Amino acid sequence: MNSLDLLVCLGIISCAFAMRQQAIAVKGTLLCGNRPASGVEVKIFDEDDGPDLDDLLDEGFTNADGTFMLKGSESELTDIDPKFKIYHDCDDSIKPGQRKVKFEIPSQYISAGGLATKVFDIGVLNLETIFPGEERSLI
Repeated sequence: MNSLDLLVCLGIISCAFAMRQQAIAVKGTLLCGNRPASGVEVKIFDEDDGPDLDDLLDEGFTNADGTFMLKGSESELTDIDPKFKIYHDCDDSIKPGQRKVKFEIPSQYISAGGLATKVFDIGVLNLETIFPGEERSLI
């Protein structure tokens, strides 16, 4: 092994040890008007910039009573940038695709390690609301 190969190996090993496992959890209740929004798709992501793709940390659907609980973790060199996304059809008539709402999870809810020690409670959200920055998911 020449010195260049050794330096490359040491660099890779250094990066591997610099990666930090970080965890996040979010819970809440979704309504559509005065009814529970059951079966609504919810996801948490680590949103990344540049060529690095966003990392899906957890996904699921709301329960019959509109409640959900998501938790996940990711190894990153820098702090994760967790986002909570909701994909729904509440108050949407027959438009194509689904309404997509994205919320930033505050950094104080990021836990070191593979398990979240704090849970961000987003509370009760009525999906009839038109949220700022709302988009449509056509896929």
